[in-house]
Amino acid sequence: MADGGTGRRDAALPLRVRLPGFVDEEIGMGDVVKKVTYRAGLSPCRGCEQRATAMNRWLVFSGRRAR
Repeated sequence: MADGGTGRRDAALPLRVRLPGFVDEEIGMGDVVKKVTYRAGLSPCRGCEQRATAMNRWLVFSGRRAR
């Protein structure tokens, strides 16, 4: 197990999805959601930063091959 046998998923590496042509630098899913909601004019709530951090641990978008 990548989590050291503890059964905890947060210890594992995030899933990486390549989106060449759309993404130049790595960006987490939480940061994407944060930018979209900000552009839509929604005010961040108290838990937004915690959710963004958790989502960034789960999924990362990249424009180039992962090394």
